[in-house]
Amino acid sequence: MIKRTAEARLIKLAKTFRSVAVVGPRQSGKTTLCRAIFPQKPYVSLENPDTLEFATADPRGLLSQYKNGAILDEIQRAPHLFSYLQQVLDETKKKGLFILTGSNNFLLQENITQTLSGRIAYLQLLPLSLQELKESKKIKANYGWHILSGGYPEVIAKKINPADWYAGYITTYVERDVRQLKNISNLSQFIKLLRLCAGRTGQLLNLTALSNDCGIDQKTVAAWLSVLQSSYIIYLLKPYHNNFNKRIMKTAKLYFYDTGVACSLLSISNTKQITTHAAKGPLFENLMLSELLKQRFNAGAADNLYYWRDKTGNEVDVLIDNAGKLTAIEMKAGETVSTDFFKGIEYFSSLKTGKVEKLLLYGGNQEQKRSNGTFVQPWNKLA
Repeated sequence: MIKRTAEARLIKLAKTFRSVAVVGPRQSGKTTLCRAIFPQKPYVSLENPDTLEFATADPRGLLSQYKNGAILDEIQRAPHLFSYLQQVLDETKKKGLFILTGSNNFLLQENITQTLSGRIAYLQLLPLSLQELKESKKIKANYGWHILSGGYPEVIAKKINPADWYAGYITTYVERDVRQLKNISNLSQFIKLLRLCAGRTGQLLNLTALSNDCGIDQKTVAAWLSVLQSSYIIYLLKPYHNNFNKRIMKTAKLYFYDTGVACSLLSISNTKQITTHAAKGPLFENLMLSELLKQRFNAGAADNLYYWRDKTGNEVDVLIDNAGKLTAIEMKAGETVSTDFFKGIEYFSSLKTGKVEKLLLYGGNQEQKRSNGTFVQPWNKLA
């Protein structure tokens, strides 16, 4: 098992709260992590039809079998259990009694908010980060390999051909999770929307264009995008509003939580195709953005990532806002640093009264500290 950075956070939460929910996309390693950290706890999978039937017919009876707690896997499949869990947790002082996992953030968070608020902690586990791969000596010199392979543990650990694995993953996701979340009758149109999203990686979200290209109304597009968000397939990077220039973009930018999924949808099957593909730059951005998200989630920090762009085209790829302290990040796939790389962050810095930390992430391998105060960091040393 590849050691997960979130392990320390999960142990801390389990010592503080009566229950912990570990959420993230399917196959991101939630079950493996929980079973490794809590080997003494019984494992209960609600994917098992018999267990699900038991939980549905007699939820109190199911929970009564686990006086010392358990790992309840894919608990969003039995939402009625949350009300019974509430009573169990209210009657105990034991910490880390039940560990819940789920791959549907919308259903899980909705039920937690309604019934378990204050009784449960929340940890988001995304696929493997570059930092985790580096520590396990599985990082490659070619960032294209990581874009193609993504971060799903099974692909990395078992050395499975990414093109084969992700095709099956997407099919399984549509057949199981989508049907559970929404009554989407036209699955071919849903897949078409998913592929259109992949082709727009790193671009401003345009509901009108997606609606026209997919042949469905904007309301349906918005609903389907929310499904993709809650299932950890797509990520919408929010625009930064707290700015002195009122003429700024207020539309989210579209990315994927995992670049391997995006590559599969774009029919990219090897690293050579990435080097000449029109989406090379956006996919590199996506890889870096995913890494930033993973680092924050693994530490239990909130998502505080934004982008900034004004109406004239000046742009900062990512802004990190830590209680008003801003870090402006530019992300470039090029392996040689060019002065053009600094334009966006330099322009933004000139508008801001106060210090802005500036960082350039690029496809090369040299660290630099520029005279303009910008740190230049290789893609595989992101910290």
